[in-house]
Amino acid sequence: MSNNKFKVLLVEDEQNILNFVDTVLESNGFAVLSAQTCEMGRVMFLSHNPDLIILDLGLPDADGIELIRFVRETSGTPIIILSARSGEADKVEALDLGANDYITKPFGTGELLARVRVALRDKRQLTASAPSARFQLKELQIDYDKRLVQLAGETVALTQTEYNILAMLAEHAGKVLTYSAIIKTVWGYQDPGSIKRLQVNMANIRKKLGIKPGDSRYILNELGVGYRMREENE
Repeated sequence: MSNNKFKVLLVEDEQNILNFVDTVLESNGFAVLSAQTCEMGRVMFLSHNPDLIILDLGLPDADGIELIRFVRETSGTPIIILSARSGEADKVEALDLGANDYITKPFGTGELLARVRVALRDKRQLTASAPSARFQLKELQIDYDKRLVQLAGETVALTQTEYNILAMLAEHAGKVLTYSAIIKTVWGYQDPGSIKRLQVNMANIRKKLGIKPGDSRYILNELGVGYRMREENE
């Protein structure tokens, strides 16, 4: 698939940055849709169904975090944050809510294009291996369309990140997914704290599913390598 088939929604209120990013993307074959407020971003997202969203957090009418929440209610469209906020707390909040990547201003053309390519590549891979509508393993059931997880008929309250990890494992049931593969798909980037972040989220998932230490009825831990979801008929 050529780049010119990809639509990128750029939500940015600083005109000079908007113009710069627009020019970079257009010159590399992307179709760019622009919005300068959170509300206009919502409208453009609903009306144009973009392949990727590049989002500033400091918008004039609302925090860009609200747009992440809005998009993630219905869509897995990749979101790259482009923000002057460099604090770890800001990055963690955006990524935990479902953003795929986070770029801090100022940034270079090469970095921006590389992050865009990674986000779109991951989207193509997920689309190509789209799962059936549901996953069932003993008492665990995942409804991909509704992004709903149930255990013995009771809804399990997972965070966005926890759901993404669990759904990814279920989509590849029977296969060992390395720490790196999970991290890059769920967070969009890897840093020295990534494995610990993944392990904390996995511990929370196990706890919410009632999985005690040594219990491998759903998820197997391949020590030093990654995780594997048992297959439905295993």
